[in-house]
Amino acid sequence: MKYHLLLLFFLLSVFSFGQKTAVDLKTIGKNLKNSKSLYNYEKLIFKYKAYPKSLDTIESRHLYYGRNFRSDLVSTTDEDFKALAEAFKNGDFDDCIKKGKILYEKDPTNLDVLLILLRAYDSKKDGSNFMHHLSQFRTLTDAVRSSGDGKSENTAYLVNSVGDEYILLNILNLGQDYTRVSKPGKDGMFDIWRKDNNTVFIKVLYIDF
Repeated sequence: MKYHLLLLFFLLSVFSFGQKTAVDLKTIGKNLKNSKSLYNYEKLIFKYKAYPKSLDTIESRHLYYGRNFRSDLVSTTDEDFKALAEAFKNGDFDDCIKKGKILYEKDPTNLDVLLILLRAYDSKKDGSNFMHHLSQFRTLTDAVRSSGDGKSENTAYLVNSVGDEYILLNILNLGQDYTRVSKPGKDGMFDIWRKDNNTVFIKVLYIDF
């Protein structure tokens, strides 16, 4: 799903990429479930909801990639999400915000939900909520951009879904004039995007631990 958030992507263009070290998915899964870990899910989600700017790259990665170990996620195929998207499409931003808040409470790190809320708050000129969710969106997308440099399969950007891949493509300003070739890999599918001499590798994760 694509949204025309020009202001959002302009702001994202000045964000830092953060540290680029390997993402250890198994360790992330263990840490999130460990109540004594600094990266326990309940501890991180509290910081994320209240003080998203306080999260560092490692914490952000745990929240973003930790979605692979949760079963309570909102899907774009869910009827509730379809209703949210329809409210957004119809320009009913009050209803959009009402529905979006419910889905946000259920799945606060869902990029699709965050994007719709951002656009709705922007349309309502609600700067406070817009900036708060923008900080959360930045936290999660910085985690993706710190996962690699996109220059090879070994250093590919890692995303949780095809939808997140297209969000990343927008952030990286990769347009429709790029061609895509896909190939299977361990725990995911590589999408290789090319234009002239520029090649970007993105891996969509399909994990079954």
